[in-house]
Amino acid sequence: MRILPSPLATTLALLVPLAAAAETRVQLTHDLPYVEVMHHGRPVRIERNPDTDNMLDPDFTLTSRPCPPYCIQPMQLAAGVETIGELELIGYLREADRGGGVLVIDSRDSDWPLRSGVIPGAVSIPWQMLHPAHTEADRIAETLVLRFGAVRTGPLWNFENAKTLVFYCNGPWCGQSPTNIRQLLALGYPAHKLKWYRGGMQDWKMLGLSTVSPKSDTD
Repeated sequence: MRILPSPLATTLALLVPLAAAAETRVQLTHDLPYVEVMHHGRPVRIERNPDTDNMLDPDFTLTSRPCPPYCIQPMQLAAGVETIGELELIGYLREADRGGGVLVIDSRDSDWPLRSGVIPGAVSIPWQMLHPAHTEADRIAETLVLRFGAVRTGPLWNFENAKTLVFYCNGPWCGQSPTNIRQLLALGYPAHKLKWYRGGMQDWKMLGLSTVSPKSDTD
């Protein structure tokens, strides 16, 4: 005699695959699967790699980079400069999309974005472009005015309507964005308008988050 499964057993059998699928979702947060931001005029989805076997890029697996120059950075760079994490960075990217006077800056050497991509919605401004040892003062001033929204009044700077700048580089061992932040503070840029994603590309990649190519702007 054939024994038919009970309705309860059938229901449980149907629910098990659904539960397993739910367990393997890789979302940003419990309630947020992804966000979309604009990158060079195109919508790009920021999400985590759904492959639970995905591994970190070889460039970011090294643990013992020589110091100097690759020294551990402090949690707080300077008084008033906020250190942020991934979710806060995503919030600033969305604010930039809405025209909220925010600019997220990838300040790494220009070869790094080519190797590892950039965070969607960020602009690449290599740290040397704001460093007086590498770039002429007039060109630095041009960046402050045209890209950051500062106003020059004689020898002084007015940052009242300047953008909030969110910097990142390669990770907690990278001094490129910290160097730029300290230089801007020395010029009088308000500390509350400077944010630092300390984890940088290493932590971003460690969480399997989306990047885009600086050349083609595709994943």
